[in-house]
Amino acid sequence: MRVLKSLTRGLRALDILETAGGPVRLTDLASSLGVEKSNASHILKTLVAMGYAEQDSSRRYQLAWKQRLADDRQDALDDVISCRDSWRPILEALVDRTGECAHFAVRVRSQVWYIDKVDSLLPLKVDHPIGSLAPLHCTALGKAFLAFSDAQPEDPLTYYTQATITSLDRLQRELQQTRERGYAIDDEEYASGIRCVAAPVFDRRNEMIAAIGISGPTVRIDDARLLELGGIILAQSRGDRRVRPP
Repeated sequence: MRVLKSLTRGLRALDILETAGGPVRLTDLASSLGVEKSNASHILKTLVAMGYAEQDSSRRYQLAWKQRLADDRQDALDDVISCRDSWRPILEALVDRTGECAHFAVRVRSQVWYIDKVDSLLPLKVDHPIGSLAPLHCTALGKAFLAFSDAQPEDPLTYYTQATITSLDRLQRELQQTRERGYAIDDEEYASGIRCVAAPVFDRRNEMIAAIGISGPTVRIDDARLLELGGIILAQSRGDRRVRPP
């Protein structure tokens, strides 16, 4: 089974915090993980965002109460890992077929967390690093969660580009259109010059557990191409895994 380094390091960080016997300094955690201080900081910020760690007044880190994982939490984590692994070949096939980047993400409170990706081979491409976080209301992956799960948008909506939707009423209309067509669209709403489509991924309980998306630059993705990519990603959301190169 392919091991995701960022997720593995996050789990190791939780183990370190659990056995430390008190708050841990960022530098000590980085040393224990064998990573740069900046990488350790990114891991800890993600754990804090997820509610599994917290920072005290001395800027040290410790477990949050939520980290007392119950069996259903562990089952949810197992589902995410299993789902990610099973969809890896789909990401690869999507890149083969479209030439654009494919991403796989889960939700962390009011953000999406990129936990897998396959890069485009083209020189000009979209790069959302594994482990990075992005908002819900202006990314295709995030809007998929808003449309097909119980996720709620932040209020107020943060402005990123001239195309960002900052009205809750307008966002709700956009989400209704998303449900009707079956996939979400980011039309330069998070980053200028980038268009994306995304669809929901459901677990064995028929609950949305992740989102899968395709992203590329506007110089290659015009309106017609955006619709074409939407049809491709929609096929995935409906369970058609027969994604083949052209």
